[in-house]
Amino acid sequence: MYTLWFCFELSGWGNECRPVEQGCPRGLDMNNLMLRWLCLLSLSLPLLFWFAHVLTRDSSPASQSHKLRGYTRISPGRMGQLLDMHCSHCALVSSSGQMIGAGAGEEIDKIGCVIRMNNAPTLGYEKDVGGRTTVRVVSHTSVPLLVKNERYFFQQSADTTYVFWGPERNMRQDGKGLVFNILLRMARKYPRTKIYVVTREKIQYCDGVFQNETGKNRMKTGAFLSTGFFTMILAIDMCDTIHVYGMIDNNYCSQTNHSAVPYHYYEQKRIDECRMYKVHERAQRGGHRFITEKAIYAKWATRHKMEFKHPSWSL
Repeated sequence: MYTLWFCFELSGWGNECRPVEQGCPRGLDMNNLMLRWLCLLSLSLPLLFWFAHVLTRDSSPASQSHKLRGYTRISPGRMGQLLDMHCSHCALVSSSGQMIGAGAGEEIDKIGCVIRMNNAPTLGYEKDVGGRTTVRVVSHTSVPLLVKNERYFFQQSADTTYVFWGPERNMRQDGKGLVFNILLRMARKYPRTKIYVVTREKIQYCDGVFQNETGKNRMKTGAFLSTGFFTMILAIDMCDTIHVYGMIDNNYCSQTNHSAVPYHYYEQKRIDECRMYKVHERAQRGGHRFITEKAIYAKWATRHKMEFKHPSWSL
């Protein structure tokens, strides 16, 4: 609430003064020039106070918003709500077998936001990968794996924010998107769970980023972007500093002394990580360009606050 200021006309330079009902006095001679300036100042002060109030209000932490375009919520009655999230420090935890024996769990859990991918579990692996999950980025192909254990992912882990990505044919919202329909059913069944999808426009943007970085059109090369790529894009959108755990660089698998580890830390008797990477990198159709993507991340690490651990990268 602001106090109204009135202009006063002084009688000479004495102490006597009287209020002016019709605004500021006019026709003042040069001897009263100072009074005119005082009058103008008194009329300007309310406006200055109002501007100060607005600036203070809009710069307060409570009013700041970090809505991220390209990520919209699936929720009955709240469709289209943008993801509103920002973290000073993020731990992006890879699903790689590199995390086996890393002993980084306690360190990861101390970081403000923890990002995981697909259905990578924490139970039984806390010592190496930690136990907290702030955001989980999930491929359309991994949705059945989460639904298979829906009570854990969508009920017990309701504090986790889920971000799902997939091609338009699976994520369309006209009733014909099979994966979208499943997610909508989960959102209705577990209304407390925060379920978001990557929009078609954001996926097209990511395709453009891949082409700008590599000079190659993703679709013409027969490749699909990996969940790791979408996760890294999201981390750059929402995090000031990114600590990446368990991700190898693009040269790791070409080194003769690289260690053989499983593709996933929770599937230790499955295919070797480097073998999987090489198969996908050479695939004519339907593969992920894991090694190419790692080279892109190395570029991004020179422009963003990003560090890699287990193993560390030489940038």
